[in-house]
Amino acid sequence: MGFTPLAGTRAPVRVWTDPYAIEAQAAKQLRNIGALPWVHGVAVMPDVHFGKGATVGSVIAMRQAVSPAAVGVDIGCGMSAVRTSLTATDLPDDLAPLRTAIEAAIPVGFAMRDDPVDPRRIRGLEQRGWDDFWRRFGTLDRQVAQLETRAARQLGTLGGGNHFIEVCLEQGGPDDGRVWLMLHSGSRNIGKELAERHMAVARGLPHNVDLPDRDLAVFLAGTPEMDAYRRDLWWAQEYARRNRAVMLALLCQVVRDEFPQVTFDEHTSCHHNYVAEETYDGVDVLVTRKGAIRAGQGDLGIIPGSMGTGSYIVRGKGNLDAYCSASHGAGRRMSRGQAKRTYSTEDLARQTAGVECRKDAGVVDEIPGAYKDITQVMAQQEDLVEVVAHLKQVVCVKG
Repeated sequence: MGFTPLAGTRAPVRVWTDPYAIEAQAAKQLRNIGALPWVHGVAVMPDVHFGKGATVGSVIAMRQAVSPAAVGVDIGCGMSAVRTSLTATDLPDDLAPLRTAIEAAIPVGFAMRDDPVDPRRIRGLEQRGWDDFWRRFGTLDRQVAQLETRAARQLGTLGGGNHFIEVCLEQGGPDDGRVWLMLHSGSRNIGKELAERHMAVARGLPHNVDLPDRDLAVFLAGTPEMDAYRRDLWWAQEYARRNRAVMLALLCQVVRDEFPQVTFDEHTSCHHNYVAEETYDGVDVLVTRKGAIRAGQGDLGIIPGSMGTGSYIVRGKGNLDAYCSASHGAGRRMSRGQAKRTYSTEDLARQTAGVECRKDAGVVDEIPGAYKDITQVMAQQEDLVEVVAHLKQVVCVKG
């Protein structure tokens, strides 16, 4: 498809969807971002929608500055997936016991573990760096010191909202019917607490007084506030990565218990709320991807749809105009409140037919109809990624 420039901005804002289809609030946010003096450029993904300060589905390259709102509150949120040796014929007709076993192994929603994870007791989990990782908790913003026990007990837990664990089947091609495991989660409460504390600090800095939106407040390079944010940000991103690694290892063990003959390929993992140091147009920039994945040449990524429509494993094409990025999913087309007012549990059951999942009022806001058409989203970013595998879920665990 290629991009369309968004008119009326100081820095280039390139849009990978119909600019006229972007909701008015989100379009205003994009123009606010493009007006910031530190912004080198913005790439707008086809799943773009309104968010706090910065839109979800935006990639922002800044010179010597970073906006916490352009990362989001779930720092390091992302996806992990692994292909198994199983095929559809290996699965039982009744998948409810498998969903129950997954929910028993991995706490969901607001649930925490009774005791923190012991990495040494989890088969297949990377063992390196755990002691150093937890030691660095003591260097974080002192106002979160009392949250260490909670953070430890939430490691290896799913959370709620749009977070999920799925068992999927590959669609088409030589591996049609191959079973994949997939999950979506982030840095849990500790990431949110760190993000909100730093956003509040940024809003109070003098150079942010005249911004068009105070939620876009930035930290500037070479200041103690920037150093503190980046220290906490890197830790939260690592927490999110390890959180997914723990859950994926536990998920593999559940499947191994049910199917002792199973083997697993190398897993794929990617953040979609994070900051990276990169260089474009010969300029060193801090790139924030809020609801976007890195899609550099050859990079593997994961783009989910919704709890009834399937997902894609992709390989990046390294499109420099998009700052080597792609969408993080289908993106919402209506708010959670609007979804609850629009749809019923009967609609949910109909739209998730064939999927072993919750079908109660507590997840109506996650109904597929509340999301954009993932097929259209993928078509709009053909110059950003190529499809490696198309997956369709048969089990979906929600918080």
